[in-house]
Amino acid sequence: MELPAWAWALTMFGLASVVVFDLVMAVRNPHKLSTKESATWAGVYVGAALAFGALILVTEGPAFGGQFYAGYLTELALSVDNLFVFLLIIQAFRVPDALQSRVLLVGIVLSIILRGGFIAVGSVLIEKFSWVFLIFGAILIWTAWGQLRDKGGHDEELPQNGFMKFAESRLRVAPDYDGGKLSTRIDGVKYVTPLLLAMLAIGSTDILFALDSIPAIFGLTQEPYLVFTATIFALMGLRQLYFLLAALLKSLKGLSLGLAAILGWIGVKLVLHGLHENQLPFINGGEHIDAIPEIPTALSLSVIAGVLTLVIVVNHFLLRREGKTWKELFAEAEAEQHVPATAGAEKL
Repeated sequence: MELPAWAWALTMFGLASVVVFDLVMAVRNPHKLSTKESATWAGVYVGAALAFGALILVTEGPAFGGQFYAGYLTELALSVDNLFVFLLIIQAFRVPDALQSRVLLVGIVLSIILRGGFIAVGSVLIEKFSWVFLIFGAILIWTAWGQLRDKGGHDEELPQNGFMKFAESRLRVAPDYDGGKLSTRIDGVKYVTPLLLAMLAIGSTDILFALDSIPAIFGLTQEPYLVFTATIFALMGLRQLYFLLAALLKSLKGLSLGLAAILGWIGVKLVLHGLHENQLPFINGGEHIDAIPEIPTALSLSVIAGVLTLVIVVNHFLLRREGKTWKELFAEAEAEQHVPATAGAEKL
């Protein structure tokens, strides 16, 4: 894609404005979003992403439009799966309802910053070294195997990472929240509040999420503009999707297995592409392997959309067999998400 500098600047300004608007709304009016409010805003963000993809389709052609949609669907599916970890963090720290939105938005802003850096580095690497595709492919195939090995399930306890162990050992943590403050004083001694730890926990896990999402998006398009916009659009509505879907993840069956299939597919696509563009001297004498087939984007888009549709259809029939409806499940999920505002934080 040959895009002028003003197109990049306009896109960056537009996306940044949306993020800043969301941040201001979360700070000025901190509250737990209702199911109706969450669904409305999530619909707005998804609609904006679909409209942007249509714009790419019209201005740049179906190939690039298909790459955007494939990348967006994959990143959105990975983001929804990541909501389960966000849910565990919020429950572990007993984040009050009024502050959950702020914690989520901080995590999303950090995700945008971290993934933006990874995208910049990844774009440079794949442009100069085709063997990076083989590494990215191996990462995705290993991740997919891990999902299958765990039978697509989620651990009910959040695993402690090294960064959080270090933070908790070095910081004096208050037993309770103090409104939206990150630090407080008790008997003249300064403490950090559990709110800061919750933000640090989500921020540190964002790095692990990027290790899956960035190779996945590069497996579908190597256009930096499409990689960046598809990733950001998938993250922009994550705060609203959390309140809509987070508690439902405990009841949603097969999402992780579906993601394993998608990541495995993209991983194989990356490996094939890496071999097709081979530069490694110990493989085919460093020459391209033209006999290796390339998987077209249209096929990848069909596979991704088909797998996600299958997950939804399977869950629909499972709900019907249990005598439940999606509306009832959303109502149960909304009730389960309530966290008493006076609760303190638990150690992870």
